Amino acid sequence: MTDPVGKKKKKTSQVVEIWKRLKKNRMAMVGLYMLAAIVVLSVFGPLLSPYDYAAQNYTDRLLFPCAAHIFGTDNFGRDILTRILVGGRYTLFITFVCITMAALIGSALGLLAAFYPRLDNIVMRIVDIFMGIPTMLMCVSIVAALGSSMENMMIALIVTQSPEFARIMRAQVLTLKDREYMEAAQSIGCSNLRVILHHVVPNALAPVIVQYTLGAVSVILMSASLSFVGMGVQPPTPEWGLMISAGRDYLRDYWHIAIIPGLAIVATAFALNMLGDGLRDALDPRLKQ
Repeated sequence: MTDPVGKKKKKTSQVVEIWKRLKKNRMAMVGLYMLAAIVVLSVFGPLLSPYDYAAQNYTDRLLFPCAAHIFGTDNFGRDILTRILVGGRYTLFITFVCITMAALIGSALGLLAAFYPRLDNIVMRIVDIFMGIPTMLMCVSIVAALGSSMENMMIALIVTQSPEFARIMRAQVLTLKDREYMEAAQSIGCSNLRVILHHVVPNALAPVIVQYTLGAVSVILMSASLSFVGMGVQPPTPEWGLMISAGRDYLRDYWHIAIIPGLAIVATAFALNMLGDGLRDALDPRLKQ
């Protein structure tokens, strides 16, 4: 197609095409906007709050949501809204670091297993062993062995999330190895490293990106669960799972202490799920027009 001057229109980049398809998915955009709002509120919200998340005020303890405290106060008189905003920083930090490290480690293992047949059987049998153990059981076992702390919980989450990325990357690379451009690159003397970086990785990223967003949901839920049972983030850090655990003793009479942090987890998981589903559709080459 040409313009009046006779010049060919520039081919739209793949990223722009993916963004256009993503924008057509209303639920995906809702998830994206919700996630962006959660990130912005977690980063800048505590700076605007008039309350200190750790300051105790026994005269205002166990207040229900009101004008002074929009989400009420807990059993120590601490403002719940401020603690949720600060807790979002910890939750998002744990989620981003864990899922990023899991994606890097798992993808590297899957790529090596598929590209080098000698490593395939060794790497994938180890992956099968890890995937055969229930995720929560493995996390609890690792944290119990290393000790209850945020750092050890993150190690456990990275270990349990990496096998999924290894399997996905291996499957993608195996389908790419027989493509013509792979044979052409090898026939002209390209090194394995160049083939991997310039031909394999860019064409295998789509399902990894989708798993990244969906795996982030698992990390959020698992980190909250571990903190809830006392094997993750330790008090007085205002992590969402820990806040739910602290409010469970008051659930009958003061429901807001535990329910509102739970809603924060639900909202974040919902946003990531909607965004992940939208990315899966946008990145699917069969949907290209």
